[in-house]
Amino acid sequence: MGFPEKVYTETEHKAAKKLIDEGYKHEITVEGETEFTRKVNRILDLIKTAGYYEFFRTYIRQIKEIDGITQLRETEVAIWANKFAVENPIDAASLFTQKAYHMKQYIDGEMYYGGTSEKMTVGKRIEFLRTLETKTDEKEVREECERLLKLWAESSLAP
Repeated sequence: MGFPEKVYTETEHKAAKKLIDEGYKHEITVEGETEFTRKVNRILDLIKTAGYYEFFRTYIRQIKEIDGITQLRETEVAIWANKFAVENPIDAASLFTQKAYHMKQYIDGEMYYGGTSEKMTVGKRIEFLRTLETKTDEKEVREECERLLKLWAESSLAP
């Protein structure tokens, strides 16, 4: 039995949770225009550099370009992103990591939305930026991580 096409019903949810608990990993697919796909592949490379890729592909199956609001589609195990969300690859990598943590909460049957969840996942997003900053060999990536971390430190959303 493969991973459920959707994770919506109780049966689908239990099957997905069981597979993930057994170590299941998705083969991530990217759907969109050539430029979008190129940018998402760069984002995935940054997620790999930070050491988060195995976690990410545990909880996200697809990244799909849409003409709308960027969002996690829990039942589809997917991130729907618009072209603006992927413009800054470092910020997008942290956002996508945050969405993977939301998906983990969904699969684990925890509250995956609202203030408490948002605070925790923003913390994971910041943690990702700190990790990427220390693991990358690219000066520009380190500088952008530093800039984004400064913005988060000034934000009331930071944990």
